[in-house]
Amino acid sequence: MLTLAPSITLTIWVSPLRARVCGFGAVWLRCSSLAGPGLPRRRALPASAKTAHSGAFNWGIKDNRPPSGACTPARNNVTPPGLTQNDHPMADPNLSSFIWSVADLLRGDYKQSEYGKVILPFTVLRRLDCVLERTKAIVLAEKEVRAAAGLNPAPFLLRISGQLFFNTSPLDLKKLMGDQDHIGENLRAYLQAFSPAVRDIFESFEFHTQIDKLAKSGLLYLVSEKFANIDLHPEVVSNARMGAVFEELIRKFAELSNETAGEHFTPREVIRLMVNLLFIEDDQALTQPGVVRSIYDPTAGTGGMLSVAGEHLASHNPDARLVMYGQELNPESYAICKADMLIKGQDIANIIFGNTLSADGLPGKHFDYMLSNPPFGVEWKKIEKEIRAEAGRMGFNGRFGPGLPRVSDGSLLFLLHLISKMRPAKDGGSRFGIVLNGSPLFTGGAGSGESEIRRYVLENDLVEAIIGLPTDMFYNTGISTYVWIVSNRKPAARKGKLQLIDASGFWQKMRKSLGSKRRELSSEHIDEITRLFGNFEEASQEVDGARVPISRIFKNEDFGYRAITVERPERDAAGNIVLATKGKAKGKPLPDSSLRDSENVPLCEDVETYFKREVLPHAPDAWIDHDKTKVGYEIPFNRHFYVFKPPRPLSEIDAELKGVTDRILTLISGLTK
Repeated sequence: MLTLAPSITLTIWVSPLRARVCGFGAVWLRCSSLAGPGLPRRRALPASAKTAHSGAFNWGIKDNRPPSGACTPARNNVTPPGLTQNDHPMADPNLSSFIWSVADLLRGDYKQSEYGKVILPFTVLRRLDCVLERTKAIVLAEKEVRAAAGLNPAPFLLRISGQLFFNTSPLDLKKLMGDQDHIGENLRAYLQAFSPAVRDIFESFEFHTQIDKLAKSGLLYLVSEKFANIDLHPEVVSNARMGAVFEELIRKFAELSNETAGEHFTPREVIRLMVNLLFIEDDQALTQPGVVRSIYDPTAGTGGMLSVAGEHLASHNPDARLVMYGQELNPESYAICKADMLIKGQDIANIIFGNTLSADGLPGKHFDYMLSNPPFGVEWKKIEKEIRAEAGRMGFNGRFGPGLPRVSDGSLLFLLHLISKMRPAKDGGSRFGIVLNGSPLFTGGAGSGESEIRRYVLENDLVEAIIGLPTDMFYNTGISTYVWIVSNRKPAARKGKLQLIDASGFWQKMRKSLGSKRRELSSEHIDEITRLFGNFEEASQEVDGARVPISRIFKNEDFGYRAITVERPERDAAGNIVLATKGKAKGKPLPDSSLRDSENVPLCEDVETYFKREVLPHAPDAWIDHDKTKVGYEIPFNRHFYVFKPPRPLSEIDAELKGVTDRILTLISGLTK
């Protein structure tokens, strides 16, 4: 460091990493001015770089810059002489690729499926390390003052750090590089000096186990050095960019370990659509100053849905406050979610670890909004005992009173769980969005668990709309998916009705596929779907010269039916009807089980009228066994948007076939000459 003038300092830094790898030192120059007029200062970042409105994660922090005139540590966010843009890690537009390069160090000592156990916690650690860097000195000084006074320093350190966490060690990742022989011991001491909330995050990562393994492999210093030399401060790596990094890293780890990436996060454009639909009818939350709302995700993953919801509300009403709650089963996803909530200033006691269905971590809690993307088609056999016990013990006073779906697919259990978390309508009610596959729409006949659950939500007028999304939208599956919007505070116009929106044609092709995800929703698509929902009216669009419906509105009872059993009499060899000789049916025709049939009669139609019109003309001796009649509900989504396309005329097809045949004969004749 050379002092050029009382207010000007020239710093020369030689990168030890590049000197070791490339065989020469890379010299970085930095000129900092404490108060020198006329000297170039770092260009202020635009507000958009400090607050994200699009990422599935939001690694935002409070502004802790010292007052004007104070010494602000300069950051190496310019490309040093001798390096290309691609050499500088922060200049690489794909930051996840740079972090992923740590895998080159791990290869051989770690299985590919284990890379995430090292890279994810180190990335979180470096992010927190950069966040606390500016207040490090004053936090340590405050600790000494309070300790000398015999006071618990924790509350004072939280205030000084400007975050909901702090670290009382004089070490940071860069300083750890100064003592290679004691890197393991010092790293553990550094982690232990974090406040309890952060320590819990790294315990969920089982980070100490990885430290031991890296140390035994001789890799701990190399990996730590790799992360110490990247700058993950929010002013250098924006919130949206950091979120995209984690999304990409998790996807890669899921692919390597043959896991389903969809278990960890939801595509951000799907989240934005759900959040739009969730808030569109709540003018108070979007406009009233100081309003406080709560939001809950029972399958929180890495916190993406909660983050985007918070960003959406803040963008419309900066004075509003959204209190976030969640529960997550996967330890690593839980750790990332807690880190995200911690940095955003949320109470991370509201983020619970565990299985939402078998052990509700927030019993008795009710929320204003909820979002969820539960795993598709995953069986619940492992927790079947607990679920059935609760359903039998508590009935409708618990979560699963309406019914239980088949063990092979627990999606509807999450729907029931969210309904149980709705705030009573008299207290303002709730709205939630949940992503489900097609199975919950129609699986199970009348009287089955699935049908009874659909019956419960429709007869209680809870479903506002179901939106069919395009295929190939999710990272782990290309199947059709549907967003259900559920509310116990429907606007008057929606009461007793259900809107179906077919958005399967609203997509654009991705430039690069990510797993099974080949399509995405553009901002225009999201706006159009939101408009269709908000207008609450039937609509169509022109496709190949024909009008095709994209929004339809039905009465709830339109999806109900009575499943009737149609019996026909047994006959003897002579063709005579056989009569029962005992029991309540004595003297009546004996039903022939081989001729038994069933019919589904719409709820809006009289059963006897239907029977006379549809059955008796074909089977005059038939009758209905009313004791076996059951009420069922199904939502045949695709049927309501099907448009019949008549086949081409036979003459046109014949002409086309003749043309093909003539061409083939011409080619054959040419070969025989």
